[in-house]
Amino acid sequence: MNALELRALQSPFKELYRSNPAAAQKTLTASTQLDVSTLSCRLKTEAINLTAGLHPAAGGDGSTTCSAELLLQALIACAGVTLTAVATAMEIAVQTGTITAEGDLDFRGTLGINKEVPVGFSAIRMKFDLQSTASPEQLATLIKLTERYCVVFQTLRNSPEITVELC
Repeated sequence: MNALELRALQSPFKELYRSNPAAAQKTLTASTQLDVSTLSCRLKTEAINLTAGLHPAAGGDGSTTCSAELLLQALIACAGVTLTAVATAMEIAVQTGTITAEGDLDFRGTLGINKEVPVGFSAIRMKFDLQSTASPEQLATLIKLTERYCVVFQTLRNSPEITVELC
């Protein structure tokens, strides 16, 4: 896809959302069916079907996907899609590349061993390895705009209010 095709693809949405901001407000939903007997749950979308379960460091056998790893996967997937769209719009040629996310997690928190240890990632690092003829300045702008427009990145950086209810 080139910049002209991307603009043509997104133009109707941009026009609609400019003229009717309420149309841009969407609620995305995810749900899962619990399997209490295996301490896991099935994740299904139109594109994927996988099972999430305990990480081996928390007692899992490695046959399921750890939700914390899924969070990192979501981050790099969103960053990858955002980066390619921004590069296309900016007409920056990226021949290939790799995005890696690493997250530091102390399992003593999630296992309830030490209440002083936080549950969750204490740090997440993203690394972009891009093969491109673009200048260092162009690549820096590309990364900055990827951060700015990546939904998962911005959600993690600016944590939204989360409510929980028992139905």
